[in-house]
Amino acid sequence: LAGTRIICDRKFLLECKSSPVARTPPCCLPQTPGVTSLAQSSLVKLEELKERNESEEAMPGEQPRHVPS
Repeated sequence: LAGTRIICDRKFLLECKSSPVARTPPCCLPQTPGVTSLAQSSLVKLEELKERNESEEAMPGEQPRHVPS
């Protein structure tokens, strides 16, 4: 057989999960919309929602609309 087999026990893998290194993305990770960063359409939707909320807050005297959940 060719190659090397790496064997890790469960305890070691669980310790790696909570490591600070495991919580930070690699420095050279490419920015792929929808995969490693928010999709462009999601960013546009967030901006539209933010603008809509700001415009509703700027209109004094109107009763807020009740949205059933």
